[in-house]
Amino acid sequence: MSNNRSAVIVGVGPVQGLGAALARRFAREGLLVYVVGRTAAKLEQVAGKIVCDNGRAVPWVADATAEAEVVRLFESVARDTVPEAVVYNVDRNERAPLLETSADLFEDLWRKNCLGGFLVGREAVRAFLPRQRGTLFFTGATASLRARPPFTAFAAAKTGLRALAQGMAREFGPQGIHVVHAVIDGVIDGERARRQFPEFVEAKGEDGLLDPEAIAETYWALHRQPRSAWTYEIDLRPYRESF
Repeated sequence: MSNNRSAVIVGVGPVQGLGAALARRFAREGLLVYVVGRTAAKLEQVAGKIVCDNGRAVPWVADATAEAEVVRLFESVARDTVPEAVVYNVDRNERAPLLETSADLFEDLWRKNCLGGFLVGREAVRAFLPRQRGTLFFTGATASLRARPPFTAFAAAKTGLRALAQGMAREFGPQGIHVVHAVIDGVIDGERARRQFPEFVEAKGEDGLLDPEAIAETYWALHRQPRSAWTYEIDLRPYRESF
């Protein structure tokens, strides 16, 4: 097994979160994982845990909406490693009735949920094309498929991300690039949910939230799919979640 294979996880926050779970899962397979986010302390904690578990991880501070920072990240990745998988896992949401939504908020939600996906996706494909292989994941949400107030601005951004993923899958799939859009249809059982709305988490009860480790297991299985039977879009939800 080559020791210079890598995965890039963009949108890593606390240890108890999906980004961190994805980083741990890919690291367990021997890949050097670039743990990318905006908060150095959180990235170092996630990377440190991976290293303690005999994995390899590099914490990398970057703003996914800043083109120069994204380009710099992927230049370093491609120079030092062979990238196999890239995940765009950035998620920014805010409760905002439409008439209370400022242009600045609408743009901020679009930049983080959609524009950053374009920048990361474009650079990921550039890194994959020389070998004509690689998996590019976009983490979506229920709002990727339907808009419900007071999250219309969020839905507009997530729908844009889904359209981006679909277009990239059609353009680059024939060139060996596997593009996946994952609809996370429910609340992830992580630090953010437990901090921001603990009553909701408690009301959901056992098996009422998505386990980030289980989501990460699905991403790894998708990465390992034979190219004769690729999945473009998948939706994940707890078995108790209505839809």
